[in-house]
Order: sequence, then structure tokens, then C-alpha cells
Amino acid sequence: MNGSPLSMPKLLDHLTELGQNLQQAGIVERWQAIRLRSVAIAAPLSAEDCMAQSMPDASPIKWHLAHTTWFFETFILEQFEDDFQAFHTDFRVLFNSYYNGVGDKHPRAQRGLLTRPSLDTVLAYRRNVDERILQCQDKLSDARFASLLELGMQHEQQHQELMLTDIKHLLSCNPLFPALYPAADMRKPMPASNTLSWQDYDACLCEIGHEGKGFSFDNEGPRHRQFLEPFQLATRLISNAEYLEFIEDGGYQNSALWLSEGWDWIQQQDLRHPLYWRYDFQQGWQEFGLHGLLPLNPQQALGHISYFEASAFATWAGARLPTEAEWEYAAQQHELEGQLSQLFGHGWQWTSSSYSPYPGFVPAAGAVGEYNGKFMVNQYVLRGSSAFTPAGHSRASYRNFFPATARWQLTGLRLARSLIEE
Repeated sequence: MNGSPLSMPKLLDHLTELGQNLQQAGIVERWQAIRLRSVAIAAPLSAEDCMAQSMPDASPIKWHLAHTTWFFETFILEQFEDDFQAFHTDFRVLFNSYYNGVGDKHPRAQRGLLTRPSLDTVLAYRRNVDERILQCQDKLSDARFASLLELGMQHEQQHQELMLTDIKHLLSCNPLFPALYPAADMRKPMPASNTLSWQDYDACLCEIGHEGKGFSFDNEGPRHRQFLEPFQLATRLISNAEYLEFIEDGGYQNSALWLSEGWDWIQQQDLRHPLYWRYDFQQGWQEFGLHGLLPLNPQQALGHISYFEASAFATWAGARLPTEAEWEYAAQQHELEGQLSQLFGHGWQWTSSSYSPYPGFVPAAGAVGEYNGKFMVNQYVLRGSSAFTPAGHSRASYRNFFPATARWQLTGLRLARSLIEE
């Protein structure tokens, strides 16, 4: 991808510009901007960068570029294009992620072995499908076509976040600690004066879940009632400095702070700090990011910790993780009163809630129904969004989810405490 007309210093500004005001644009214009943004993310990468896979949970950038295209070809063009003909018949298997209803899949852990098709071929695939989608735009009056196009855009924005986190993990495995965006940090530090305080919430019967205006994923509904006991929520996220106190106080050596499975896991993995942190005896604590290896910023919101680490820190701090209902209710109140900071755009926030269906949830019919429902087991819900989340892709009802050991996403925590009524 080197040789792109986007110069490196302007790339971040360009990505930001592409993400702004998409919700106000027409659906075709939004679709074009989202498709362009994926290619822009890959612009500073070499073909070698785009092929490698650093672990089974991550995917090569080339695969992301192809899979997001596969989604439009498989779920829209196959159904709506006159005289449909696949760009390449083998791509149906190569770039299928987890849709059993579509057919066979290439093993996820072996995506990095796909040296063919080439990156140039994948980019040609994108251009071909884009042209064909534009030729079908007269079908936008069909509600099914429009809803699938919207789902495809939202799906691609999810993959744009994964592209950034996956390439970050890949580059972190390189002993040269290369910077993708030199002298630029996509994560926003919190003000040094932003002390942690608590916001009180009374017991109440509230409603959570998407209200029905605008797009939502199926797992965000149906909207339903939840009873909340009185609680407190920290007004901001936990910082690097606060987590460093936990480390220096022996947090990773104190089994009393950890869930049993978490304790066994950190012992097996020999974990003593968040992912991407490293200690240098001469320079002290450092953190790797898309900006390269830099001194740890103590005021920056903590990121890249597992559910187990978030839970252990909360116990050490004399607090707990919020439930997803508490988080969403507080976020709804914040829209009116503005009590909390860093709800969005800093880091996904672990909750204590297992990822399960809401009352009345029914997956959609067909392969598209596999999007979320079949993953509702052995995972925990995260709320908010991160610095890698595309603009306009966040909302209070959004439910992200990962296994308790996941750390490669930009995951942090906000503390909660229960209030005992007199």
C-alpha cells in the first residue's frame, strides 16, 4: 500500500474527516465514505504487513479488506444483482468468517497463510463489488436492500476498528517496535486535574436497550425494564497511573484479588502488567501503540486489560465493575445532565454482565441471524467505545462482547460501588 497519495502526517486527519458527519449524509455517500476509509487505514502498510496474522484472534488486513467486500457480494449482490456472477467462486469460502448458513469457511487461525490472492487482487475485488453495488442503487427503495446495505456499512465499521487493533498487535510482535503513525497518538489523555469522584444513582426501574430510532444491531434489543439498586459510578475511567499503583502494590501476586479462573490464567501466562506495557531498567515503564514505543503516559486512560484484570483491580480498589444496565442507565442520564466523562472514545469498559439475550430476543431469519445471537455464551459485555471506534458508531445501547481473557482490543474499566439504603 506504500505509495498512496495520502502522506503520512495527513493520514490521521483524513481518517477523522472520513468519519465525521456520516450520519447526516445520504446512504450512498455514507457507504462510499466508509468503503474509502477501510482502504485509507491500510494505506501506510506494505503488502507484507497486510498478509501477516499475529494470533488466531486477529486477522490479516488483507483478509479484513476482502471479508468486508465478501459481505456485500454475498448478502446483497447475490440476492439483488441481475445475472449475478461471483468475482471469484473460491472467495465465497476464503473470506467467509463464521456464517454456517453460507457454507464452508477457511480456518480462522490460518488466514495468515493466504498468500494468494494478492493484495492487488483483493483491492481489485473491492473495486469490482463497489461498482456493482452502485449499479444496484436503484433498488434502495426495497426495504430489504436498504437494511442490508446499512448492516454492511455498520459491519465494515466494526472491522475498521479490528483492522487498527489487529495491526497494532502485529507490529507489537516486531522487536523494532515500528510506528504506524509517527509522532501521533490516537488515544486522548485525560486532564491531569481530572480527579476520580463518584456519581450517585437512586434505586429505580429503568429501561435499557435501543429505542428504535436509527440503526442498531439485533443484540441491542428488545428494549426492556431493569430494576437497579442504588449505586455509584466513577465519573471517569481508571488511568495508567492508578493501575500502576495496583501493580506496585503486588496486585498480580495477590491471589485474594482474583477470580479463581483469572488467577490460574495469569499464572499460566506469567502476566504481570497490561498488554503493550514493558519495563526498561533505564527508561522505566513504556507502552507500545500505533505511534511506536513511548514512555507510559500516567494520565492516559488505561487500556488493553482483560476482564480478569479489571475485576482484580476493582476488588483492590474496594469497588466492583458496573452491570451493563447500570452503565447504560447512567449514560442515558449523562445525555441530560453530563455527570460522567470518557463514556465514549477512550476505551471499551468491562461490565460484570455476561453476554446473554435480552428478554424477547429472537435472531433474524437466515444467515444474517448468525451475526450476534450464537455468540451469547462465555463472554462479557463491554460498553462505550474506544479511540479506534469510527466516528458515529457509538451509542449508549451498543453491546460489545469478548471472552474474559481478551486484551488486544482497547479495553479499560470504570468502577462502580453499591449503595446500602438506610
